[in-house]
Amino acid sequence: MTTATQENAVSQEEPEQYLTFTLDGESFATEIIQIREVLEFSHVTKVPRTPDYMRGVINLRGSVVPVVDLRLKFGMDEAEPTVDTCMVIVEVEIDNQPTVLGALADSVQEVIELRRDQLEPAPRLGTRVDNEFVRAMGKHDDKFVIILDMKRVFSVDELVDVQESSQFVPVDEMNESRMEVRDAELAGASV
Repeated sequence: MTTATQENAVSQEEPEQYLTFTLDGESFATEIIQIREVLEFSHVTKVPRTPDYMRGVINLRGSVVPVVDLRLKFGMDEAEPTVDTCMVIVEVEIDNQPTVLGALADSVQEVIELRRDQLEPAPRLGTRVDNEFVRAMGKHDDKFVIILDMKRVFSVDELVDVQESSQFVPVDEMNESRMEVRDAELAGASV
């Protein structure tokens, strides 16, 4: 076996890392390499004329980032945010352009490692999520984790609509909206 072949065999056995999160009690995951950061849920500025699952946009260090409610995107019931609700900020390449998006999750669990032999093709039936979005089913600790293909979760047309709509939401307006929410929270806390 040549050195290149040996290295290739070893790289196929090396596990990949995934960030796991929950939606309506089910475990999901996405490749850690796509994750930029995880944020606590905060105010999201609603953008007019966008689908229900498109919660709006946030100001992330001066950049407008669209936020998608994955529960609604996958046809699950809407849920009120809790202390565990968070925004997973991902970067995916769509139409050869790096695109930063926020995905709402009920909670973030952990980073896991899965080898190829722990991954199985997505089943045709049995998941509440459209198989178009599922890359694989991962086996971890005697449980299944639905591995999402984030590039397919966010369609190009949907993102173009949101980007065009969010261009009309000035960052200053987003900051003012966040300040109003913070002021209201502080007023409620001091009563």
